[in-house]
Amino acid sequence: MSITALSATAPLTDLVFGASLFFPPLFKAVLLGFFFWLLIHPLLRGWMYSGDIWHPTLMDLSLFVLCVTGALWILSLG
Repeated sequence: MSITALSATAPLTDLVFGASLFFPPLFKAVLLGFFFWLLIHPLLRGWMYSGDIWHPTLMDLSLFVLCVTGALWILSLG
């Protein structure tokens, strides 16, 4: 196998460089959003799982998405 397949101009290098630029902020937002979700979820668990408003799993998922969105917004401010 030749070494020229792994040269600096290979598309894989662009992919790795792009991932290093764009993946960490999203990863940080998911981790921070999960932390927010861990704080908020026990407070709203009884209301969500009563079934009065929506399907509990969908409500739980939407709460997690809102937490991740809020965390991304907080990270973008600073």
